[in-house]
This record gives sequence, C-alpha cells and structure tokens, in this order.
Amino acid sequence: MSNTPVIAAVDGSEHSLRALEWARKEAVRHDCGLLVAHVLPDHAQLYAGRRASLHDASEPGEIPDPVRPWVASVLGAGGSELPEGVAYEALEGSVPEALRVIGSEARMLVMGSRGRGGFASLLLGSSSRAVASSAACPVVVVPHAERGAAAEADAAADTAAGAGQSAGRVVLGLHAAETPDDVLTFAFTEAAVRGTTVQVVSAYAIPPSPTLVIDSPFAVIPPEGLADEGDGVPAEREMLRSQTERLAPLRERFPDVPVEQAAVPGDPAGRLVIASRAAALVVVGRHHPRRTAMSLAIGSVAHAVLHHAHGPVAVVPTLKDDV
Repeated sequence: MSNTPVIAAVDGSEHSLRALEWARKEAVRHDCGLLVAHVLPDHAQLYAGRRASLHDASEPGEIPDPVRPWVASVLGAGGSELPEGVAYEALEGSVPEALRVIGSEARMLVMGSRGRGGFASLLLGSSSRAVASSAACPVVVVPHAERGAAAEADAAADTAAGAGQSAGRVVLGLHAAETPDDVLTFAFTEAAVRGTTVQVVSAYAIPPSPTLVIDSPFAVIPPEGLADEGDGVPAEREMLRSQTERLAPLRERFPDVPVEQAAVPGDPAGRLVIASRAAALVVVGRHHPRRTAMSLAIGSVAHAVLHHAHGPVAVVPTLKDDV
C-alpha cells in the first residue's frame, strides 16, 4: 500500500459527502490510505482558544466536532469497500490555509464545489477556488448534484449507445507546447488505475465572424491556418502532430492506456466543459508554466472549467521549479 494518502476535505454538507465518496473510491483504486480532514468552524476554534487562555479545567477537554461521527457513520454504512488505512483529522485555521498545509504531502486533495456556507446559486465556492489555486498537490473538485446529474445521464446514454471505452474516460486539456509534464502524468495515471481511455483535447483559434469583430478583441491566424481544398484544416493537422509528439513518452510509459486525440476549433475551456459530460475526470494544469512554479494564480482555462464542468475536475500544479 502506498504511504501517500488521498485526502477528502469534508464539512458535513451534501457537497462534501460526494467528495468523500469520490475520495474513498480513489484511495481504493490507488491502494493508498484515505485521510478525512475537517477544518473546525470558527465557533469551535474560538472555544478552544478561550479554554486554552483561561486554563479552565472544568471545561471539556475536546473541541466539539459533530463532523467526526458523521464521517464514521457514512464510511461504516452500506458495506462500501474501504482502503486499508482510514484516518480522520480535525484542523484549525482558515479553510484554505489548513487544507494547503495538510495537502502538501498528499497524492491529491478532494473537495466539493461548494461548502456548507455557500450560496445555492454559486457554481464554485470560495474555499474550493482558493485551495485549487494554491495547493502543492493536485486538487480534485467534485461538482454538486445538479451539475453532476447531466454528466451521469450523458455517460449512461453513451454506454447504451455502445460508446463503450469513451464513456467514463479521463479528459486531458493539453497545450502541446506549454502544459507541464506533471499534468500529463497525472491524467495517464488516473486512466491506468481506472482501465479507461485518455482523451486529449487541444483547441486552436479560428477567425471570428464579422459580426463579432466590433468592439471585441480577436485573434488573427495566417492564411495557412484556414481550410484548404477539402484536405482539412492545416492548423488542426499541425496541432495533432504536436500532440502526437508530446504524447509519445506517455504512450511508452503507459502502453496499456488507450489514447484518443482531438484538435478542435474554438475556446479550450468550452470544449473541455462539453467533454466533461461523458468523462470520469477532467484534468487541467493550474496555470501557465511561464509563471513562477508556486504562483498562486490559476489560469483562465482551469478557472472556467472548475466553474462549469459537469463532473470532477483535477487541477494539477507545476511540481517542478525548472519549467
């Protein structure tokens, strides 16, 4: 069994229940431990501080934590398979900072898209966004039930239609020249433990419609990037060639993982959101590698996919300093 755990961040909400269940399955797949972490609410932390400052021996010694028995009941119900090592830890401090610290040695940190205190209309909670933007390990954000329902329905339809291998695949957002190797390795590893396909999605710019040019910035591509006489789009062919070259080392390392390549016109985030409907997991890099390796900023593609994807999204940081 691996000593590097999967961490599930929970707060007792329905959102964190989905994250806990996803993390449980992930720990079983990787044959590693599961650490369930709960950042104590402010009132519990204030109580602990008061007791410590007053040295009041008459006060209960333990900080009240109603989430601990909830976790025990969830993991103990239904006969679901558990990893060999399951631990629980109550944390103090702000939610983003406490989870960043505990996640520094984790295989990945799994959390819900919204917490107990989030507004129902929010697509992504502030804590999820903050942790995904700055954690030292990959962060998987599991969407709430309403967003996940569409993905589950589409995956079931794909299976019924005989899509087979494509349903439940791992989708990798790739910029062949810029996406760090850590992102590719994470995606292929996830596909390997699931016995599924990696679908590699790259997007290229297209000339805008004249109606969109007014008062709007747009990218201009050279004539060779336009469609030629029925032989396809040179920009697409070049992107597929770049993909193939970049993926060669991963194909060698993971010979049993099938790979589907897609070069598509338009916005990369939008294409990844569409692909998320039939995906078990979407994998994106956290930021442009030309930023510093430990930059707190999250890239625009990762930001948009986190907000709108229909299934779990893994945001993978750059783990090396020499990019």
